[in-house]
Amino acid sequence: MTDHSVPTAIPDADEPTGRIVLLTTSHRVAPGVLSWPAWQTLHAADRVLCADPGHPQLPYLREAGIEVAFESPDAHALVEACAGGRTVVVLPGGEGDQRLTDGLARLAGSGRVSMPDLELLPGSYDLPGARLLDLVQVMDRVRRECPWTSRQTHRGLAKYAIEEAYELVEAIEDGDREELREELGDVLLQVVFHARIAEEAGRNGEDGEDGEDGEEAFSIDDVAGALVTKLIHRHPHVFGDAKAETPEDVSAHWQRTKAVEKRRESVTDGIPVGQPGLALAAKLAGRARTGGVAVELPRGEGIGYELLELAARAEAAGIDPETALRAAARAYRDAIRAAEGLAGPGR
Repeated sequence: MTDHSVPTAIPDADEPTGRIVLLTTSHRVAPGVLSWPAWQTLHAADRVLCADPGHPQLPYLREAGIEVAFESPDAHALVEACAGGRTVVVLPGGEGDQRLTDGLARLAGSGRVSMPDLELLPGSYDLPGARLLDLVQVMDRVRRECPWTSRQTHRGLAKYAIEEAYELVEAIEDGDREELREELGDVLLQVVFHARIAEEAGRNGEDGEDGEDGEEAFSIDDVAGALVTKLIHRHPHVFGDAKAETPEDVSAHWQRTKAVEKRRESVTDGIPVGQPGLALAAKLAGRARTGGVAVELPRGEGIGYELLELAARAEAAGIDPETALRAAARAYRDAIRAAEGLAGPGR
């Protein structure tokens, strides 16, 4: 039985076999912004092929005087097009061309074809953070088309932000890198989700159908832009001429800058009182200490005042009492499970 998927004859070994170049580009980089090797290869190619007449790079290639043929050759035809030492450049679509690459792999592995040189040439590369653009696009579509997501509000999502933050802390404490990556994504989702909802504020109010019209809208770009400005402003020792030799110098400057920015009357302003008690006590003690406020710890009867004193002592010693207590509680949990005859921590 004849296998018609590959040529039955081997070309003359002395004949140049040519070159196939698969030129890939990132949709996250503006069309037309290609590397110099990519432009050199395109100009020098004998043929440039593209199966998609709507490929975003085409207008820029035409402007550069590069002729593109709208063809979708199979692997056999592409190999034949390189006969005589010709170079053929293929522009795959955004999802690539699995059919073509699989066919080339089969031909190369058959041993019955003198293959051209095969080259994968990235014409543009993703910059760090480029996948965040995909996240914004996906979130935008999910917000429009998902029956559940499209109805969510800032207030309705608030509980998930708390849950995801605790799950992130747990992943950090467990030392599970895979879990850490996933939980960071879940926390990031909350940021992107809330920013997407906020884009609609001018139309629907802060909380969609439940909000009041006229709320100021903002986008994820506004969130990121404000954060960039804050980081630069609060790191003059990195972006300016200020000096900071120790972490304590950095912390002191950060607190001074925050006080000016927020126009706070008290060192306690801005501390969320809804956080866990030990963390709240440590935060208050830290603000009083770094702010130079001379105040004695309140005295009273009961475990609350004892815990307050412990939290203040821990903070002064550079220990996060909430983390310390959680670590002790996890050890206690493991001891309980061991006493029950169970191995390993529970979930």
